[in-house]
Amino acid sequence: MASPSPLHHFSLKPKRANLYYMTLVAVLCTLCYLVGIWQHSTGTTAITAAISTSDSSCPPIPRNTTIHLDFEAHHRAEDLPLPPAARVPHLPPCDAKLSEYTPCQDVTRSLKFDRERLVYRERHCPEKEELLKCRIPAPHGYTVPFRWPESRDSVWYANVPHKELTVEKKKQNWVHYEGDRFRFPGGGTMFPRGADAYIDEIGKLINLRDGSVRTAIDTGCGVASWGAYLLSRDILPMSFAPRDTHEAQVQFALERGVPALIGILASKRLPYPSRAFDMAHCSRCLIPWGQYDGLYLIEVDRVLRPGGYWILSGPPINWEKHWKGWDRTAEDLKAEQTMIENVAKSLCWKKLKQKDDLAVWQKPTNHVHCKVNRKVFKKPSFCQAQDPDKAWYTTMEDCLTPLPGVNNIKEIAGGELAKWPERLTSVPPRISSGSVTGITAEMFRDNTELWKKRVAYYKTLDYQLAEPGRYRNLLDMNAYLGGFAAALVQDPVWVMNIVPVEAEVNTLGVIYERGLIGTYQNWCEAMSTYPRTYDFIHSDSVFSLYKDRCEVEDILLEMDRILRPEGSIIFRDDVDVLVKVKSIMDAMQYDARIVDHENGPIHREKILLAAKQYWTAPAPGQDQGESQTDS
Repeated sequence: MASPSPLHHFSLKPKRANLYYMTLVAVLCTLCYLVGIWQHSTGTTAITAAISTSDSSCPPIPRNTTIHLDFEAHHRAEDLPLPPAARVPHLPPCDAKLSEYTPCQDVTRSLKFDRERLVYRERHCPEKEELLKCRIPAPHGYTVPFRWPESRDSVWYANVPHKELTVEKKKQNWVHYEGDRFRFPGGGTMFPRGADAYIDEIGKLINLRDGSVRTAIDTGCGVASWGAYLLSRDILPMSFAPRDTHEAQVQFALERGVPALIGILASKRLPYPSRAFDMAHCSRCLIPWGQYDGLYLIEVDRVLRPGGYWILSGPPINWEKHWKGWDRTAEDLKAEQTMIENVAKSLCWKKLKQKDDLAVWQKPTNHVHCKVNRKVFKKPSFCQAQDPDKAWYTTMEDCLTPLPGVNNIKEIAGGELAKWPERLTSVPPRISSGSVTGITAEMFRDNTELWKKRVAYYKTLDYQLAEPGRYRNLLDMNAYLGGFAAALVQDPVWVMNIVPVEAEVNTLGVIYERGLIGTYQNWCEAMSTYPRTYDFIHSDSVFSLYKDRCEVEDILLEMDRILRPEGSIIFRDDVDVLVKVKSIMDAMQYDARIVDHENGPIHREKILLAAKQYWTAPAPGQDQGESQTDS
């Protein structure tokens, strides 16, 4: 008889083990179940007893009774706790002599820098330890500016107390002083009959009425009468001039309700993207266009769109007639015009016409021919490996910015722009071509609709924004695609759209392709503008963007500097950020409150409304602490 296999013994033992294991598990499960039943029954009894003891008077609920449940939020934006007051900085008023302080164009600081090519008049901002920790006062007697369009012709003297231009430019009809105000008759050095008539003359040389010209840059703008009268033709100007011996020219422009910045053509690029403007203009702006190998015209070429126009009046145009009055020799003026003509040809510009005191050139729509004629014009060569839209402290180069490639000679480089007003809502060529990383045509359209909804909501919160004419000069500190400005296009306002240099995507070119205007800015520094520039400021996620980059209070002090008394700010940001901002705004004597997002209280993103009180520097002879406020 064969003996049992060892495998047979091993197969029996596991079966017995499994049987014991299953029995044990069953016993334990049953025990746990019985214990659970016992705990539940005794717990329920205890709870029921406790309820009965604590509220034995509650009547029974009748059958078929409808119970209304409350799902409303009971922790709203206005109920949010504020940080302890001890953490809020003390931000007193600055001295009255700082009422026109422009931190990055401070005259005293500028004298430390090179005078060659007027570099000392560029932006030179204070170091962190030099930053003022006080609020810039309005001058004594400051009055809310006239409403547009009356502001185009009148400015309160108390707001810009400078009579220098009324004397220096008396014969040129720039500005007159009359009682308590300045009057602007619309004249200029090269348009004594007025800016309106001057623009009509330009309109005889190029078409200003068909919507193809929407954005314009005025270099060396004076008091911006040219820009002021372009606005009535639905053309949006960007005027700039340095802070120089012509005291307050940009300040006058802003008080008149005309878009302007302090700026100069010196060594840095203008703070605008390439292909931004439909038209550039210089009326006796004293810029040496033919010098430095045509560097300044090369920069104008960079910011002109394909097919854009450059208009020049004043020296040396029509020198044959004016040379004696300009106190220069005929030979000198002729040589200057020859230099300008040669630079324009080297840029492949076409001179359309010169009539009387006006000359007009046109930039080519593409660079097909221009690349061929580099064999004739050795300079300027095409720029290599550069970002044409980079323009924040970017040094100008004496090379020609290449236009995007085309498939044939008739194609417009970068894509054809729709005419205004269709241009505002048409998908910009930079987006449709895929040039802007991560932004599609669908996203653009959705963003346009989103901001229509948001601006409508804003107008229910800020009655002054809803009142036509109350605000004129608006600032969007983080404009993205310009949706906020686009939603306000029917209102009598203009918006300076800022694309922060720290933004993930550079969208300023898109904003210009929509027919809007703007500039680059680092909000850790002051803006190139005068105090009291804007009636209203919009801050969308600015403080989240600049978290850990610079101090919140420094950005808020700059916002306060450029906001007019009785102006308003709308902040949109994370609730924790806004709570901190509100505590500082309270210390700055703003009327501030946090409200819910337009889609309700469940969103972390909230809205902070802040209204600046009216206050000014004390009257001469009064104590500094006795600032004038509304009673």
